[in-house]
Amino acid sequence: MDHRFTNRLVTESSPYLRQHAHNPVDWYPWGEEALQKAVKENKPLLISIGYAACHWCHVMERECFEDETIAALMNEHFINIKIDREERPDLDHIYMDAVQAISGSGGWPLNVFCTPEGRPFFGGTYYPPIQAYNRISWPELLQNISHAWNNDKEAVHDQAARLLGHISSLSLSCPDHTDVFNEDQCRQIAAGIIQQADKQNGGFGTAPKFPHASSIRYLFEFGFLFKDKEALGHAEHSLR
Repeated sequence: MDHRFTNRLVTESSPYLRQHAHNPVDWYPWGEEALQKAVKENKPLLISIGYAACHWCHVMERECFEDETIAALMNEHFINIKIDREERPDLDHIYMDAVQAISGSGGWPLNVFCTPEGRPFFGGTYYPPIQAYNRISWPELLQNISHAWNNDKEAVHDQAARLLGHISSLSLSCPDHTDVFNEDQCRQIAAGIIQQADKQNGGFGTAPKFPHASSIRYLFEFGFLFKDKEALGHAEHSLR
């Protein structure tokens, strides 16, 4: 491992965070130091969440976070925070909700761009170093976000406010634990999951894919309850 670079993650207790301690990215752990620096320098936060067993987290580290040119872009334009989702599931839940509201899907690494106060305004999962998988490259995305922040902060703050409002409305509209879904609602949920299903290769969406354990479990339970062969078939296909 190249130890020419050492950042603040070197003293963290999380093995996952320490894996990034020698990236050329000037990573901060989640905490007041990073948040205060973002406010003081009026820079957006770049929050990257992952965990030790995450394949695409390690791919993105190797391709992007270990690249000195890409790291220089991150260091110049953002305050960069690394979070271990296994240590901070609360933060992972908040920012996952934001990314799912933006893109309709989620996964790890979870990369979220936030105002200095920590309010998300854009995010996604894995980004390649060059355009691939029908995805924008990570360097191009960094430049686009930086340009938006420096040239139209009002629009960025408006986007953050709309996103938080949308997430709040979803939380308020969710039934509480005393409510029971009727059959029509269950079928609508299953249809929505199956619509995102990859019928040929299994799983959901397109590459790079992430495991959707809750969706697979729902299809199993729905399939058994309502004798739905399509739901059961895709749930089984996704586990092969």
